[in-house]
Amino acid sequence: MTIISIIATLLAVLILAKPMGIYLAKAFDYNATGLDKIYGPFEKLLFKVGGIKKEQQSWKQYALSLILANGFMIILVYFVFRLQGVLPLNPSGNPGMEPTLAFNTAISFMTNTNLQHYSGESGLSYLGQMIGILFMMFAAPGTALAVVITFIRGLSGNRIGNFYVDLIRAITRVLLPISFVTAFFFIAQGVPQTFEPSATATTIEGAEQSIARGPVAAFLSIKELGNNGGGFFGVNSAHPLENPTALSNLLQIILMFLITTATPFTYGRMVGNKKQGRVLFAAMAMMFVAFLTIGLTYEYQGNQALNELGIQQDQGSMEGKEVRFGTGQSMLYAMVTTASETGAVNTMHDTLTPIGGLLTLSNMLLNTIFGGIGAGFINVIMYAMIAVFLCGLMVGRTPEFLGKKLEAKEMKLIAVTLLIPPFLILGFSALALYTPFGNEAISNPGFHGISQILYEYTSSAANNGSGFEGLGDATPFWNITTGIVMYIGRFFGLITMLAVAGALASKKLIPETSGTFRTDSSLFGVILVGTIFIVGALTFFPTMVLGPVAEYLTLK
Repeated sequence: MTIISIIATLLAVLILAKPMGIYLAKAFDYNATGLDKIYGPFEKLLFKVGGIKKEQQSWKQYALSLILANGFMIILVYFVFRLQGVLPLNPSGNPGMEPTLAFNTAISFMTNTNLQHYSGESGLSYLGQMIGILFMMFAAPGTALAVVITFIRGLSGNRIGNFYVDLIRAITRVLLPISFVTAFFFIAQGVPQTFEPSATATTIEGAEQSIARGPVAAFLSIKELGNNGGGFFGVNSAHPLENPTALSNLLQIILMFLITTATPFTYGRMVGNKKQGRVLFAAMAMMFVAFLTIGLTYEYQGNQALNELGIQQDQGSMEGKEVRFGTGQSMLYAMVTTASETGAVNTMHDTLTPIGGLLTLSNMLLNTIFGGIGAGFINVIMYAMIAVFLCGLMVGRTPEFLGKKLEAKEMKLIAVTLLIPPFLILGFSALALYTPFGNEAISNPGFHGISQILYEYTSSAANNGSGFEGLGDATPFWNITTGIVMYIGRFFGLITMLAVAGALASKKLIPETSGTFRTDSSLFGVILVGTIFIVGALTFFPTMVLGPVAEYLTLK
């Protein structure tokens, strides 16, 4: 029954991917469409209030607008977090955040990471949740969605567009309407939506219990749709008020994958090669299904150490998992949330089997198995360009992508982009393991402790936000270092790949010949997957051997 429900969930994602992709292409079309009649009047009001003109920008102007707008929002919400103790809408009397925690949280949510070194229900006031968190849950994915659309425009040879126009369209035409509708579904499933303070109940033993609540449904819908992942409650979607039923769990999975699985189809329509979009989708889907199958196999086998003691594990490894969802739905959720770089959790990732932990880590390290909104698909195209470049070298021909030559400038930018994640992840992991400020946070010494630290920085660099929560990361050291990793991991790659798109947009189209390497064939899909694993996976293989692989071998 569980396997049938998993297959049904994935089929629902598959059915929605193409229509959503078509909608995204129309939503960002600068030519007149039917959507202008629906959203145009409201958008014009926002443009007028914000002083926004629909002027075309160069890629440099677009990138500068992105950095300035996001920087301003980080500073704004930082002060909201610091001053929430004296600001209104704080019925529970939560104090202002400590400076390094406010720094970490502001960057975390503005980079679409939502790494939480605080407990949601006790760390933030309602004002902090709405203005600081909910606001950025729209602005951050809106930024990434705007960038990927502009990136695709550059590849197709069209004008770059305007960052502010694209950001507003991402929010008004995509994120806001879908999250608004789905929030009502979550309310119907029992998710709270109120500004009342915590409720007081009496337990069976007669003791008083304080039950936190708040505008959770509105928070939850954009948390999943925008690949944000931060929980209103500290235990995220494992909390019965944040994920009360099997249907709410199903919708959360669909929302996490909705935009990321649709983007290849958007790309195919915008570049005029729908088949190439389907090839990219198929390549990512095969990797996801392969990883999910391996993960389910090992989680259902249970903990090897317990098996050797003769302890029955009929439902698989249930340590850290919700009985409501079981092993199958818990592992599916874990794979979807790391593949889509959402970071929401309905199970404790720290308690996954070593292979389960390795797979969730791999999803984030590669960040190409659909990946997060915008950034994930940009990474896919980056690897596609690397694949084309390598094939060109093997046949002695200048590589071409979408009819444009890939030359030294583009490949240098791609090489630098490729090197930044391993530098951030491995460099800061080494620092944490070397210094007492970092290794004192490890709750499970040994190979699993290495995995805890590696997971934290991988989650930060990939803008995922989930964690091996056994790590004691609520300290200034972790707040500052992960904040730096999140910021660089987010914006550096977006800017360099915008530069690649800008360079290709200015080049002339080369006529296709019999010698042109086709990028819309099943052969290219296989080459792309091979390139991702050879170039991407091998970068981190030695560290994985020291962590989850060694842990697995010691349990056998």
